[in-house]
Amino acid sequence: MTGYDPRGKANRALLVGVSEYDNTAPPDGVPGDLPAVKHNLNRLSEALRHGGVFDEREITVCRSPDQGTFDQELWKAANEADGVLLLYFAGHGAIPNAGDELFLQMRNARVVAGGHAVFPGAVLFSLAQAMLTASSARRIVVVLDCCFAGNAAWVRPETPDKRRLLLMSVQPNHRIDAGDPDTPTPFTNELVKLLEAGGDVSFRALVDDLRAQMSAAGHRTVRGDAWEPESRAEPGMDVLLAAGAGGPGSPPAPDPAQGTDPGPGALDPGPGLVRRVGVVLVGGLGGMGAAWGALMRRRRDSGARGSGGGDGNPGVAAGDTGEEDATRRERRRTRRLVAGGVAMLVLVVTAIGIGTYRHLVLANGPSSCAPPLELRVLTDPDLEPTVRAAADAYLTSEANTTGDDCRRSGITVYSAGAADAVTALRKQTGAWQEPREADTNPQRDVGPQPDVWIPASPADAARAVAGQDTDAVAEVDADQEPFAYSPVVLAVPQDIAVDELDDRTGPPLTRMIDDLRARHADAAVRRPDPEFTDTGLLATIGLYATQGAAGAPDPRRAEDRVAQSGPPAPTAAELLCALPDDDAVDNRTAALVPEFLLKSGVGCDSARRAPRMAQYPGDVPGLEPVFVRVRWQGADRDQADRNREAEAFREWLTGEGGRVAFARDGFRAATGDRALLDSTEVAEGVLRAPSPLKESAGRDAMEASLEDYRGANGPGRVLFLLDSSGSMAGQWEGPSGGPGLLKQSLGGLGDRDEYAVWAVSDAGEDTYDTLLPFGPHSRKDAERAIDREARVRDAEADPLGALRAALDAMEVRDADDERPGLIVFVTDDEDGDRLAGDGFGSLLDIARARGLPVAMVSLKGGGCDAGKPDARISEAGGGRCLDADDDLGAALHDEVARTGTGES
Repeated sequence: MTGYDPRGKANRALLVGVSEYDNTAPPDGVPGDLPAVKHNLNRLSEALRHGGVFDEREITVCRSPDQGTFDQELWKAANEADGVLLLYFAGHGAIPNAGDELFLQMRNARVVAGGHAVFPGAVLFSLAQAMLTASSARRIVVVLDCCFAGNAAWVRPETPDKRRLLLMSVQPNHRIDAGDPDTPTPFTNELVKLLEAGGDVSFRALVDDLRAQMSAAGHRTVRGDAWEPESRAEPGMDVLLAAGAGGPGSPPAPDPAQGTDPGPGALDPGPGLVRRVGVVLVGGLGGMGAAWGALMRRRRDSGARGSGGGDGNPGVAAGDTGEEDATRRERRRTRRLVAGGVAMLVLVVTAIGIGTYRHLVLANGPSSCAPPLELRVLTDPDLEPTVRAAADAYLTSEANTTGDDCRRSGITVYSAGAADAVTALRKQTGAWQEPREADTNPQRDVGPQPDVWIPASPADAARAVAGQDTDAVAEVDADQEPFAYSPVVLAVPQDIAVDELDDRTGPPLTRMIDDLRARHADAAVRRPDPEFTDTGLLATIGLYATQGAAGAPDPRRAEDRVAQSGPPAPTAAELLCALPDDDAVDNRTAALVPEFLLKSGVGCDSARRAPRMAQYPGDVPGLEPVFVRVRWQGADRDQADRNREAEAFREWLTGEGGRVAFARDGFRAATGDRALLDSTEVAEGVLRAPSPLKESAGRDAMEASLEDYRGANGPGRVLFLLDSSGSMAGQWEGPSGGPGLLKQSLGGLGDRDEYAVWAVSDAGEDTYDTLLPFGPHSRKDAERAIDREARVRDAEADPLGALRAALDAMEVRDADDERPGLIVFVTDDEDGDRLAGDGFGSLLDIARARGLPVAMVSLKGGGCDAGKPDARISEAGGGRCLDADDDLGAALHDEVARTGTGES
């Protein structure tokens, strides 16, 4: 657990509550005033003041501010904090139809209804995040008490920030009632009670207790569902928010995790100080978030490439002493420039008012610009870094600048699993536009509705179009040709690579693998997840190309060539990141990855990674990114503008502008002899002109390989264990409760899979009761049985006995009918103290010996921290541990789908 005690640091708490609104009358007013929010601010500020972490001068209460005042106060708090920075917001929240952004409505908020709702006077949560990220604070805590607060979890920051801990009053897409006007709102009332209860209160403990309190009180959302607060934080990340003893003047000794932090006084201003200048611009311009993110990434990349960042201060190496004179001089120059910039920008912001839709054009003075239209670009996970870099370059290019020096468009780049993206565009466009059920929600599982899709192969677009529903509400229009190319290579550690050129190009993939193992018996080969990236699926085409004894492909035998314990890495970059964790593994393991990664690399452990040689299989197609325009029905309001800006981006990306970005990362030309776009710098281990290179992947080949991969090991067998002890009462109802999560995961099972469901408690003679016996079940029948039979028992649970029984039951069934297996245990960990002693050690030994994956699903945060029983059980069997810090519904579904033959 990466806990942090901020006492003695410069902490800041900004408490924002909007109880009074200027515009409440139809047709464009907000729903009404919120008198309960006044009490929120009074009670919360008092609780923090006596909590021993924030002193009175460190707490700012901002009552019913307009947008500009909010921006100013947030900038000030972000600039001053170096310990913990807390932002609390209570008021009206609003979301657009896509649900991909959250608007925090300030005093002057209005609503312009229509097919694409507009919210003047509201703060975009994405921009608030950008301003928070600019802070040098060691921890950033955001607490939202508003309708749709849970949608904040879907707003992805431009730059991932591990310091952020997010607490949301309610699950996504839900409205909540403010309660009695004479008391605080229900969520904040429970929050304050916990802060005032005494003793140390950490973020994670607060989240757990809040969920329990809200459930026990029986609170319901406006639609009648259980009211469930949610949280998001990096695994293990925590911070102290209230202390039972001591105070700001008597901090404890710093823990080891704090000791290496250079702090805000370090030589390098890094992104923290530079961002403080830019954050004024971000706050001042509703549409400038993406451009600012681009500038910050370039600053970060140029200053911190190849070095690890200290916690809470990205880009500053932990323990950096600044010994290089040139570096020190550059830092001093940067600081002087920044200081001058701050002074100038403060004057400018004072003049024009933060929060207005205006920006400063440094070359030509102030210019009045309308908010640029935002394009949403979905891409393959392996392509995301390059596509994002290209989009950043486009934002500031002449092609995206009007004659008035304004930006024509903004661009948001995001990625999702390749198979999920194809499925969503083929079969789920209606649910993408308007989710109607918890199981099918592309807004949650993929992201916002894209304007542009850049898959890693034209075959993906062909698959989406060929199988598209007749009632689809999205039109998928792909370019005829891809605009870049990168072969999928077998990247072999140099010490065990082949020497002859003829052996490096042309042979089929299976022969290359077999030859590698013939030379080195302990050599291994790994491939990224074929369902998550096209890299993995394209490699699978070659892997399955060799026919078996019956003259047909033998996927099961082919999978043995890339077998590994546990699930495959999601992306090629993560695969290359994971290998150096063990030098012995790195030195003997080849990886199937795109060639461009051998040049652009990945941002982890670069000093330790084994150098690799690229081998070019003759039967593995390469990555061929292609531009695909996606048009949505009902988006008529700005259709002409959106078409124009999407076409402008297409022309730039597929022309010389995009060519430069893709050349920098090591891509090749899409046509001809597929020469390197940058022939002046050939990465080590890469051949300048390998020949032959496999032709493009076909739609049918990709579809067949994916289907074969899903069924490579035949039908699966899953045993679900559902903790039904009394403590589960607070974790039972709704889609995020135990039964709800279990039912969501059933989509990963097909008609040929068999599964069973046990209720785990000491209520009967055994450690479990059978809710559903082993066998194939239709999903509807299984859900009915769970709804009918599953209930909380007035008893404790024996997880040790239940898991031992589950392993025995699976072994018995495997003796008669061997097939891929998985045990899933959904629990609140209240009886986790039984997972100890010799019995627990014996359980771990059995799990290791049998090699049966166990997916432990903890409904509490931190359940999968290193060394915890849940993590040890999953690790022993090669399974995956999931806890409340994960997206449990989607993650558990994916785990079950790896074993089953259902939807993935």
